[in-house]
Amino acid sequence: MSNLDRQAAPSVCGGRGFVVAEPVRELLSPRRVLLGESTEVRRLLPNLGRRMVGAWAFVDHYGPDDIADEPGMQVPPHPHMGLQTVSWLHQGEVLHRDSTGGLATIRPRELGLMTSGRAISHSEESPRPHARFLHGAQLWVALPDSHRNVEPHFQHHPVLPTVTAPGLSATVILGTLDGATSPGTTYTPIVGADLTLTRGADLRLPLDPDFEYAVLSMSGETHVDGVPVLPGSMLYLGCGRTGLPLRAESDAALMLLGGEPFEEELIMWWNFIARSNDEITQARSDWMTTTRFGEVHGYDGGPLAAPELPPGALKKRGRVR
Repeated sequence: MSNLDRQAAPSVCGGRGFVVAEPVRELLSPRRVLLGESTEVRRLLPNLGRRMVGAWAFVDHYGPDDIADEPGMQVPPHPHMGLQTVSWLHQGEVLHRDSTGGLATIRPRELGLMTSGRAISHSEESPRPHARFLHGAQLWVALPDSHRNVEPHFQHHPVLPTVTAPGLSATVILGTLDGATSPGTTYTPIVGADLTLTRGADLRLPLDPDFEYAVLSMSGETHVDGVPVLPGSMLYLGCGRTGLPLRAESDAALMLLGGEPFEEELIMWWNFIARSNDEITQARSDWMTTTRFGEVHGYDGGPLAAPELPPGALKKRGRVR
């Protein structure tokens, strides 16, 4: 998924300076952003109050949108570097194409995982014809310095492991939860899980105290550690937790995101994650003038042009609140 903001602002993130080393309850409100021609998303990360959760650096929540008579998602070819993209759906389908030849239709609760490494480009669109409703999340995971120049590749995992408890079914998207491990490739200690709860469910989800966590509400109403979390909002939970109390006031769905706090300081601008202003400047130039990011074949339309860089050098500063 691309950041299509034509006034793209740099985000400085990473580092442990502002990691909350104890349990907290910090409710994050989304910023509404128009994605492509017809899809509005709620952006939870980066947020004015919280830039990262573990290696999770970017979270958009969208839908449910009625696209029966609309084109749906239409995101032209665009570049990425230094990150992984995670496509996650509750309703609808998204057709993925990328410059490595990756081609897949992602369906609800299937993992589409693209590792950009040094350079990749891709497009995303609602198939034709497509389902009436579109509802999901798009997320980025920052790659550590030791792996940020790996060969780009795409993985599609239609079947993922699950964890069950009374009133709960959890699909493990990335990493490990309660002994169940996703087949998706990871490069830092991380976890992502989709939690489906039935009305009245009251349970405690086991967590790793060395991880920091957040919960994104996808649908319904859930009390997370006593805090009501409504769809499209995210609750940051800090570190030091061995378990998370959950109580569903209705049938509900959440995404659990967590990981060891990301130590490195990063610059995130447009669709790039880098370590210096020069890297960002070079990546933008390469996208506009060279073949470094490859070519996406089969998309009906041209690639996105990069926005203009902001004045002055971009500087990395770690976590900024």
